[in-house]
Amino acid sequence: MDLDTFFVSVERLGNSKLEGKPVIIGGMSDRGVVSSCSYEARQFGVHSAMPMKMARSLCSEAIVIRGDMDAYSKYSRMVTDVIADQAPVYEKASIDEHYLDITGMDRFFGCMQWTSELRQRIMRETGLPISCGLSVNKTVSKIATGEAKPNGEIEIPDSGVKPFLSPLSIRKIPMIGNKTFHLLRSMGIGTIGTLGEIPIEMMESLLGKNGMVIWKKANGIDPSPVIQYSERKSIGSERTFHRDTMDVAGLRDLLTSMVEKLAFQLRKEEKLVSIVTVKIRYSNFDTHTLQKRVPYTSFDHVLMPMARELFDRLYQRRMLIRLVGVRFSGLIRGTQQLNLFEDTSEMVHLYLAVDRMRKRFGADALQRASGIQLRELEARQAENEQQKAIPSPESRQEVDKLKNRRYRYWYR
Repeated sequence: MDLDTFFVSVERLGNSKLEGKPVIIGGMSDRGVVSSCSYEARQFGVHSAMPMKMARSLCSEAIVIRGDMDAYSKYSRMVTDVIADQAPVYEKASIDEHYLDITGMDRFFGCMQWTSELRQRIMRETGLPISCGLSVNKTVSKIATGEAKPNGEIEIPDSGVKPFLSPLSIRKIPMIGNKTFHLLRSMGIGTIGTLGEIPIEMMESLLGKNGMVIWKKANGIDPSPVIQYSERKSIGSERTFHRDTMDVAGLRDLLTSMVEKLAFQLRKEEKLVSIVTVKIRYSNFDTHTLQKRVPYTSFDHVLMPMARELFDRLYQRRMLIRLVGVRFSGLIRGTQQLNLFEDTSEMVHLYLAVDRMRKRFGADALQRASGIQLRELEARQAENEQQKAIPSPESRQEVDKLKNRRYRYWYR
């Protein structure tokens, strides 16, 4: 089961004016990449992981949205909860994709009927369009789901696997990237049917072990099981800047904002962290990380100094920084225990009050001033970069004066 243009669909639930329009979700600067896009934008050649600068040039009328991961995570959990309520075994492959093993369901009233009813329930309770493919294994089901989009369902029985796969492009097979695709196309292999007829020994000599796996997938063979969904062991946040920076104060404020948001997420999910990792990437793409083990905690005032300390120890080269990030790992389920020597009842009541407000009004309803100032600054920078610099009448007059005085000038 795969949610159709998931991020865009969530945005459209909150803003009906986006319906039927080309929408792109991703970074606002030219350095950003496309996280998701609507089918209307795809008609112009826009696709996920494309540089935002290229996406804007292909579809200049697209509505670009930064995106809200809190909202996407919320709706993803809603879908997962519905699936968990009905499916005997399910695997959450990504934020918008689930594999379900419903072997034996045909003994009751039919696998396709059960799948169709589950799909209708998801759409009814979440308002999100979702497509599904029912077949004998993961690979065929995933390919079938892609063919069922948008907002459709399809069943491929065992006897129909080969006829279904044969005419499709080899690009449809998971694991085949651009490099492998061009290699196979240079050999005259364009369809899955042609790929499946090649001797497996030739595929192994050509691509090694991956060649054998790809050959099996082309023949509809995939023994990999649906692995019961388990909770993640780490959470993190990264930010790539519009321009490389050496603003240490701003970087420290950004880390504070990241930690604040991640710590609230930990408390909301009743988890504790034991390892804090800070990451920086310099302008020459040199990437460095440093981590520290801490007593299990989910308190901002404990984690923030830790992140800033790691950053100060890590940033020694005094070069421009392209990216900064923080990650919490070693997660366990549990609630924060008080440190009798440091934490006070006022501090605990403060956290409880702040978290209640955030749960009721949103994660950004209450935050530290440094985080707000930083977001406002970044929003202004992004807006300035998007706007075309058109000189105002006053600036034109000033330029004319400069011309008359024979000054050299530069303006955008």
